[in-house]
Amino acid sequence: MKHWTPDDITDQTGRTALITGGNSGIGLETARELARHGARVILAGRSRTKLDQAADAVRAATPGARTDTLLLDLSDLSSVRDAALRIAETETVDLLFNNAGVMNLPERRTTHDGLEMTVGTNHLGHFAFDAQVWPAVRRSSAPRVITVSAIAARWPTGRLDDLMSERSYRPMGAYAKSKRANVVYTLELARRTASGPVEALVVHPGSAMTGLQQHGNGPLSRVLTPIAARLLMGSAEGAAWPSLYAATSPHIPSGRFVGPAGRDQTSGTPRPAKLPTGAEDPEEGRRLWAASEQLTGVSFDL
Repeated sequence: MKHWTPDDITDQTGRTALITGGNSGIGLETARELARHGARVILAGRSRTKLDQAADAVRAATPGARTDTLLLDLSDLSSVRDAALRIAETETVDLLFNNAGVMNLPERRTTHDGLEMTVGTNHLGHFAFDAQVWPAVRRSSAPRVITVSAIAARWPTGRLDDLMSERSYRPMGAYAKSKRANVVYTLELARRTASGPVEALVVHPGSAMTGLQQHGNGPLSRVLTPIAARLLMGSAEGAAWPSLYAATSPHIPSGRFVGPAGRDQTSGTPRPAKLPTGAEDPEEGRRLWAASEQLTGVSFDL
């Protein structure tokens, strides 16, 4: 397989990308590269200050880049609704990146709406946002939805039978559950949109320090994480490659899982990756879709 890099991205002039978590990490690097190749980028996140700083960074890297910002808190369904409707009313979204996330919260916490925070943000917030922003996606002649999962989606602790971690809560178990949900959701979305132009793809970025690792499990974790990052983890720039490849490659069909091809799949050129065991089961996809509609109170009509 040819060694793909962002220099292989084709001209994206005329296309609009909306990136959740676009103010930092993988989201910001994705925005920088797409803007460099001509796309208009909408950066979505919780902090107006951080969003403005991110937009400035994109324009500094590519003078004349077209950027907009969108206030969006995925842990608050009213914020999700307001942000989605603002886009749905007038915009055309060609590339929708479900990128934002939280990780390794030491104790079980809940969202504004009473949902377990990790799954509530990483999966359910995106599910509700996608459902309500869908009119903007439908306006595109060639839309793609790219959801950022993780290698953790393959872990046995990611079973979806206790989606809200009500029976037991483990920080990385909740994270693995949310990342498996990202995969299962994307594959179900691909099935439900198979007769139309939408391409739904899910990626894992490998291993990189992006800001997700801020929630340690104590003083030792906070000391060791930066050391491990220098030794074992790649850059946010490289971690954005699977997202960029999935968004722009003309040779990747809907429903694929993309990740880096390097040793242990932590970094390297993007390529199709092995799905978590059972994630492609249509019955699991239907169950998760129904549970997501019930938990968010949002009907996703395609």
